[in-house]
Amino acid sequence: MLSRTADNLYWLSRYVERADCLARILDVSQRLAYTPVTYGGSTNEWGSAVLTAGVSDLFTERYGPLEEAKEEQVVSFLAFEAENPSSIRNCFEVARTNARSVRTALTSEMWEVINTAWIELRNFPNRALTRDELSRFLAFVKETSLRFDGATFRTMLRNDAYWFSRCGAQLERSDNTARILDVKYHVLLPEKEHVGGPLDYFQWASILRSVSALTAFHWVYRDSVKPWLVADLLILNRQMPRSLAACYDNLARNLDDIASAYGRQGPSQRLARSMLARLTNRNIEDIFQTGLHEFISGFISDNNKLGAEIKEQYLT
Repeated sequence: MLSRTADNLYWLSRYVERADCLARILDVSQRLAYTPVTYGGSTNEWGSAVLTAGVSDLFTERYGPLEEAKEEQVVSFLAFEAENPSSIRNCFEVARTNARSVRTALTSEMWEVINTAWIELRNFPNRALTRDELSRFLAFVKETSLRFDGATFRTMLRNDAYWFSRCGAQLERSDNTARILDVKYHVLLPEKEHVGGPLDYFQWASILRSVSALTAFHWVYRDSVKPWLVADLLILNRQMPRSLAACYDNLARNLDDIASAYGRQGPSQRLARSMLARLTNRNIEDIFQTGLHEFISGFISDNNKLGAEIKEQYLT
């Protein structure tokens, strides 16, 4: 396979996954914004949404301090802003461009999902959305991602095209899960609020909903929502598809499949296996003892390093 084709497939999946994550971030921010006052006062959920998306510098240049971020600004910036390269609209635009470049490498079902989403996106008004309109828009984005993921899984041959596509999705998914966890633990809870209090509980439950994991949490732990159990589910539990361990289990396997097909191992395979081993050999008590924020910051840095290794090894 040409490196250009592999690059397009890899980034096509990354941008679809990124759009899905942004929709989930906005969804949980909207839930938190309408937290009943009985749960304990106001939070900085809209500023935290921008931090989670990793575009705080660009947002601050345009709108000012994150502490003063307003719902209309954040929704517009993360969903529709043309000058934000990672807005949902731009994610779908770039995903479709990549899909057109490798049209013959995609199945017809995959192309239809991307092309139809790009067309339907124009039906959403380029203005401040009502609460109902925003809910419909976010549901549309999440449904598009699920349909694309399903079409990829159910219709592609298990060859290098499939493996590069899945590597892009899993790398992006692990980064997004880590950022959601980090922002909640380090930023979202107000300083005056008690850890383990009503507001803390409501926020962690909302985080679980944002990654479709609330029901899974109760199946696995059969306990009330607690920060260390949520972290355990989203970091170490391989049964949870969005956990860091599950993503790296898939990443290591897909990269090994690529290496087997091409007859050569490289830095990306070694780094992916090393990170999977670290996740396998850790427990949540050790992670909290050394610092959840420090652990996640290190993971995000290593995850970015793996992306750079994949690019160097295969995509240039």
